Amino acid sequence: MAIKILIAGGFGAGKTTLVGSVSEITPLSTEEVMTEASLGVDELDGVEGKSTTTVALDFGRITINERVLLYLFGTPGQGRFWFMWDELAHGALGAVVLADTRRLQTCFPAVDYFERREIPFVVAVNCFDGTCAYTVDEVRDALNLCPEVPMVLADVRERESSKQALLALVEHVMSRRGTPVGG
Repeated sequence: MAIKILIAGGFGAGKTTLVGSVSEITPLSTEEVMTEASLGVDELDGVEGKSTTTVALDFGRITINERVLLYLFGTPGQGRFWFMWDELAHGALGAVVLADTRRLQTCFPAVDYFERREIPFVVAVNCFDGTCAYTVDEVRDALNLCPEVPMVLADVRERESSKQALLALVEHVMSRRGTPVGG
C-alpha cells in the first residue's frame, strides 16, 4: 500500500529539507537557482540567503514494511507555483504544514488550502536554530487554528524530528478515522 503525504508551507520554510532528512532514497528535487526574474516576485524577507527554490515538487520515500510505503511530496512555496497543489494533493492522506516563525504569514495559504478541502494536516513549527521564538500556543493563536489540529516543534534538518512530525500526522489521521494508533 502506498500512502501519499504532502509537505507544505511557505517559501523557505524547510519543505525540501524535511523530505531530504527522512527519505531513504535520494530525493527527487526540482530545486532551481533563483534568477533576477524572481526579484520583486519572491518575498525574501527573513530568508535573504536563500538562493534556490522548488519549482514543481520534491519527492521522497520511506518504507514502513514490505507492504506499506510512504511517499512524500513537497509542494512549491510561492504563489506562482500553487497551480500544482491540486494535482499533488489528489489522493493524499494528509499534510504536514511547516511554519517558519520568522515569516509566519507565509504558511497561511497552506493552512487555508487544507482547511477548505478538509484534508487532515498538522502544523510543524520549524525551529531553525534549535530554539523557537514563539510557543506552540502563540503560533496556534496567530494561525487561528482549531484545537483539533495537532502542532509540533521540529527541526527538519534532523531526521528524528522530521519523523516525529510525520508520525503526528499519521496519528491525527488515524484518530479522525477512529482507528486506534498501533491497531
